Parts: sequence; structure tokens; C-alpha cells
Amino acid sequence: MSATDLPGADEPLQRASELMERGRFQEALDCFFAESTHVAPSASLLLLGATAATRVGTLALGRSLASSALELFRARGDADGRMRALNLLGVIAFELGRPDEAETVLSEALTVARELRDTLMAARASNNLASVAHLQGRAHRATTLYREALVDYERLGDRRGTAETYHNLGIVFRQLGDWRQADSATGKAVRHAELAAESGLLALAVSGRAELSLDQGELTRAGQELERAERLATEAGDEVGLADIERLRALAALREGRYDDALRHAGAAQGVAERYGITLLKAECAAVAARAARAAGRADLAERDHAGAAAGFRRLGATALLDRFEAQWQAGH
Repeated sequence: MSATDLPGADEPLQRASELMERGRFQEALDCFFAESTHVAPSASLLLLGATAATRVGTLALGRSLASSALELFRARGDADGRMRALNLLGVIAFELGRPDEAETVLSEALTVARELRDTLMAARASNNLASVAHLQGRAHRATTLYREALVDYERLGDRRGTAETYHNLGIVFRQLGDWRQADSATGKAVRHAELAAESGLLALAVSGRAELSLDQGELTRAGQELERAERLATEAGDEVGLADIERLRALAALREGRYDDALRHAGAAQGVAERYGITLLKAECAAVAARAARAAGRADLAERDHAGAAAGFRRLGATALLDRFEAQWQAGH
């Protein structure tokens, strides 16, 4: 009998699961580490630890734990566990800037979910695959997959999934310049996140609405929303979320002609992106910094950040973001 088969071995998993449900991800991760110092963790506890690590932005740790869980699930022929581990590994690959790997792994997760008729996991995998498609400029494919995920999430009454998917749809519509649909999607993301009562999720949704306000030139509204998002992300202990808010503050400062402030905010966000290995955030920060540096007359810094942003977007296959950045660069914006 293994240690995980002993009476009471599921108690740490239950405690950690309860913490995850309340959005207390760092505490759940601490619970995982406390238990794993005594016995070899089960596949389920490994996956939960991986999920908590991913939620707090420690992606390398999340990937390691999820890979270990996947091996155990495969070894015992656990299709449900394999599906959940694959989905998480796909999310991590996406965040680490490995879109081809993410698409392969997530496609396998979606296939297993459909075989098992697991509506929730099918929704999650569809949502994640949509994010890959969107990043690579396949907007129609992305919106189709997001809407498929929404149908499932809404049928299940899953507020978190619904909020995340509306947030993602809002990004697609915003980048397409479809303000009406972007405003509708971001508003629904905030509403569902408020009902889910999870501060980190609500910070994400409010940040999305703030970015839409910035793109529409509503700087006062954007500033108010960023203040709210910052309070929520701080409450959640979400360092990556706070870094993205810094990126948006850099964009706001750039639009207001405060170029030194823009560089400061972008630099702070880029430092977090580098520490956690988040390629997209790093590239987006470099893009803002490049524009701010050129506007401030710092040509060498501007060229360095321009090259860094372009390289990051190319690595991700983020053609739409690269084209938009280059168009702004050529126009001198």
C-alpha cells in the first residue's frame, strides 16, 4: 500500500481544494508543500498543487507538478486525471510562449473530454484553445470556440468560466475595433466575476474593461477602473495580475504624454514578466516601453525595446499584435 492509500490521505487534498474554491491559491500551495514533505503526494494532490502554482504565477513549478501528475495518471489509466493534467499543461505552455505545444496538448485534452462527455472540461479546453487561436490571429476560430465554451459554462452555472470567457471575448472584439461587442463582453465578464466573489478573477475582468476604456480614449474612467483592479489584485496576492495593471498604467501614461512614467510602469511590469517567464506580457511591456522611449527622444532604448517586442510577438506567432505594434511604430504613435 502506498502512502496515498492510507486512511486520511485525502484530507490534505480536501483542505487544499477548499482553499482553491475560496480563491486562496497561495495557501493551497503552502498546504500542498506541507503535505508533500511527509509523504509522496498523490496524482490528484500533485495536480492541485500545480493548479495553485499556476494561479499564483509560478509557471515552471506548475509545469513540473502537472507533468508528474500526468505521468501518474497515465500509468494507472486514469483518463479523467489525464484530461485535467493535459488542460493545465496546455494553459502553462500558452503562458510560457509555446503556442504550438499548447495547441497540441489542449486538443488532446478536448478530445478526451468529449470522449468522457465531461462538459466542464470540454468548456475549459475550448476556451484555452480559443486563446491560442486568437493569439495567432485566427479571430473567427477564436470567437467560435469561445462561444462554444460559453454555452457549456452557462449551462453548468459556472461563474468563473463564464467570466473568464467573456473577458477573453472582450479582448478579441476590442482588438478588432468592435466597440459595441467589446463593451458588452467586458461588462458581462465583470458582472459574472462579481457574482463569483473571487477577487483575482474580478481584478482580471475589471482590468479588461480598463484596457477597453484606454483604447476608446476614456482615460479618466480607465484610471478609476485600474485603481479598483489594483485593490482587488492586491487582495488576491496576484503579482502577475498587478504586473498587467502596471502595463495598463504605462499605456495610460503614454497616452497622456507622461513618457518617463510610462517607462517606469512598463519596466516594473516587464521585470515580473521576466521573473515568471510570461512571454506575452514581456513582449507587450516592451512594445509600450519602445513607444514611450521614442516619444521621450531616447532612440537607443526605443530601438532595443522595439526589437524585443517584435521578437517576442514573432516567437508567439502573435501576428495580429505584431502587425498592430508595427503600424503604431510606423505612424509614430
